[in-house]
Amino acid sequence: MEITLKRNNEHVHFTGTNSDGNSVQIDGSAQIGGEEKGMRPMELLLTSVAACSAFDVVSILKKQRQSLEDVLVKAKADRASEGDVKPFTAIHLTFEIIGEVHQEKAKRAVQLAVEKYCSVGASLNPDIPVTHETVFPVR
Repeated sequence: MEITLKRNNEHVHFTGTNSDGNSVQIDGSAQIGGEEKGMRPMELLLTSVAACSAFDVVSILKKQRQSLEDVLVKAKADRASEGDVKPFTAIHLTFEIIGEVHQEKAKRAVQLAVEKYCSVGASLNPDIPVTHETVFPVR
């Protein structure tokens, strides 16, 4: 795996591009010269945890032949408030499962995805708890 990170201005606006040519805009907060032209690095990390887990949930439910229509993941994170480095101190993922899906299978799929299969989550500091819940919106 390889990405290229290219600076776009004299501040902290970058474009990250993978080997397939797909790209993402990355920028910092205004206090460090950011111009709100992209996601911040910590937002990208949180997005990556959510996306990695969601990929696994979809895969597991497809293998179980569940009629999954959609998945929405809301990710929230707490960060250290003091110090030069402000890592995540906790992450919580809420999965909204939409479709004709057996609820216990969906809950188990989320558990396996977050706790066992997500490579991004496994790459985090093990001191950062990643919790999850599964909800089923009423249609």
